[in-house]
Amino acid sequence: MGRAVGLVTLAILRAIRDGRVYGADILDATGLGGGTIYKTLSRLERRDWIIGTWEDPAVAESEKRPRRRFYRLTPAGEVATAEAQLRAHELVGSAGSDAPSRA
Repeated sequence: MGRAVGLVTLAILRAIRDGRVYGADILDATGLGGGTIYKTLSRLERRDWIIGTWEDPAVAESEKRPRRRFYRLTPAGEVATAEAQLRAHELVGSAGSDAPSRA
């Protein structure tokens, strides 16, 4: 992968992978703040791990709401998500094995 992925980034990547495709939906899925979400989404786009596209303005206008930006993982984003998730599981597993036993 080459770049470390933090838990916030992993949570956002997983939310997108799991079908949460626009900002407010990602906010709800992760419980993170808007500033964190949108900064991370911008960074992930620069890394080419996600692609964001704006919806048709007519759709938002017909629903009387602001336009949404929809996100999807790129192939590189899929790989980064899988690798980060594996690494997170390894870290959790190794942390659990260091815990003192309660005999």
